[in-house]
Amino acid sequence: MERKNRPVFVVGCHRSGTNLLYDTLLSAGGFAVYRGYLPVYKMLVPRFGSLGKPGNRRQLMQTWLRSKGFRRSGLDAGELTSKVLRECRSGGDFIRITMDEVARRQKVPRWAVYDPDNVLFIPDIKRDIPEALFVHIIRDGRDIALSLRQMGGFRPLPWDRGRRNLPATALYWEWMVRKGREHGRKIPSDYVEVHYEELVAEPRLTLTLLSEFLDHDLDYDRIHSAGLGRVSERNSSFGPSAAGSQASPVNRWKEKLSSAEIAAIEATVGGCLEETGYPLTIPEPERRAGAREKLMRAAYFNYLETRLWLKTATPAGRWANLTTLELTDTPALPEVASPRSVS
Repeated sequence: MERKNRPVFVVGCHRSGTNLLYDTLLSAGGFAVYRGYLPVYKMLVPRFGSLGKPGNRRQLMQTWLRSKGFRRSGLDAGELTSKVLRECRSGGDFIRITMDEVARRQKVPRWAVYDPDNVLFIPDIKRDIPEALFVHIIRDGRDIALSLRQMGGFRPLPWDRGRRNLPATALYWEWMVRKGREHGRKIPSDYVEVHYEELVAEPRLTLTLLSEFLDHDLDYDRIHSAGLGRVSERNSSFGPSAAGSQASPVNRWKEKLSSAEIAAIEATVGGCLEETGYPLTIPEPERRAGAREKLMRAAYFNYLETRLWLKTATPAGRWANLTTLELTDTPALPEVASPRSVS
């Protein structure tokens, strides 16, 4: 497949700007416009099991046809069900079948999807969709910790939900970033990193570099004119009254965090901040990582790895919460032919 037609996955830690970057790509034209949610590897495959089994495919479709993601696709339930039952053997097949059909109906040559958590599943996606390209957007972990705390997007362990909340949340950011970078190093020609701050401050330069990687015309003026989704809408966890509608979303932590809070974050994830291009601001003696910070790092990395393993590699995934799919009442699965070749 020519690079200019290859599918694109926008990934990154939550609150890193994945939504903004995805909407930027859609605003450029040439990509299928899909505003749905496809949590295949983190939710659907763990819940229903291997899609190599016909029964699992049928169960998945019985749920997916009730989801907001399907309703937003504009696809015909019968046609999609028939294709999935006949052709799907993996999570990547399900994404490809769905998005190829969306792109075909919109008469565009390629598609992109975004889900922050796909940063954890780059090897799975690459195995199932070898032609996939990955754009990993990275944002300052101090802003991530602040934003996730504001939104309740990450729940630290019970004993860290007080003053240790911010460093614990920053460790979640580091874990996500390191997982993405580790996976990306194995596929250097198909993986690129974009910094949120550069996309906001220097969009033309960032888009030029991204255009070359994707082999796609990302014209700034056309993107600005189309203005889909977050390109023209604010995406703030603080609301318009907190800092004013024109306030920059970059480096909010400098104004909203105390020196003690910044020191605690930098003592905990300072190495990752520097590795990803974010200078530290607190003098070294005041942010030196001690035994407590080292214990926190070990505890959270083990906790996050174990939680991911339980969800994706054990029967615990069968109890995945489907609330975010926004399911409607159960419809009847469309009547479709069951070819003898289905296995």
